This record gives sequence, structure tokens and C-alpha cells, in this order.
Amino acid sequence: MKKQRPVHLDLQTIRFPATAIASILHRVSGVIMLFAIGILLWLLNSTLTSAEGFASVQSLFDGFVMKFILWGILTALGYHLLGGIRHLIMDTGRWEELASGTASAKATFALAAVLSIIAGIWVW
Repeated sequence: MKKQRPVHLDLQTIRFPATAIASILHRVSGVIMLFAIGILLWLLNSTLTSAEGFASVQSLFDGFVMKFILWGILTALGYHLLGGIRHLIMDTGRWEELASGTASAKATFALAAVLSIIAGIWVW
């Protein structure tokens, strides 16, 4: 019995629904936050060791690269928080239908964009 399965899936032609994109981005932001915790703990350790360490970390935050990394961490944190709240609400039995789930995913995207802009203004 031979099953007719696709030999090659072209992922660039598959159109994911907004709910799937929201779920995937929630997982990605969680992984980003995992690495961010390491970076932030290293920076905290450096600032607490000595006054020179504090000054060196403070001078790091004057550069564009560090500000960009901090903005990325804050953006990932904001999206992960919003996505987590969305998932918690879905766990209560709400927003499970396709229309409400899509609307909540799009609202999460919009609120995350606003939080990202606010984080960018705060960092720079």
C-alpha cells in the first residue's frame, strides 16, 4: 500500500494563518528571552564586581549595537508577555474559534508593535 505523500514541501508557498504565526513567534520570543537572560545576568555580574566593571558596562550602553540588542530583548519580552496572556485567555476557553483567534492574534501583533516602538523610544 503506497501512500501519496508530498515529496517536497515548499515552505515559501505555504500561507500560514495569523494564529499559527502568533504561536510560532511566541516560541521564538521565548528562545530569545532564554539567551537574553544569559546576557543580562552577565551584564549584572559585571556591574556588581567593581566600579570599573560598572563603568565599562555603562560605556557599552552608549554604543548602537548594545542599544539595538537591548531594544531586541525588550521587544521579545513585550511580545512574549502579550502572547502568553493571549494563550492564557485561550486556555480558559475563549478565542478558540477561527474568527476570534485570528482577531486576537492580529491584536497581539498590533500591541507588540506599539510596545516595540515605545521600547525603541525609551532605549534611544
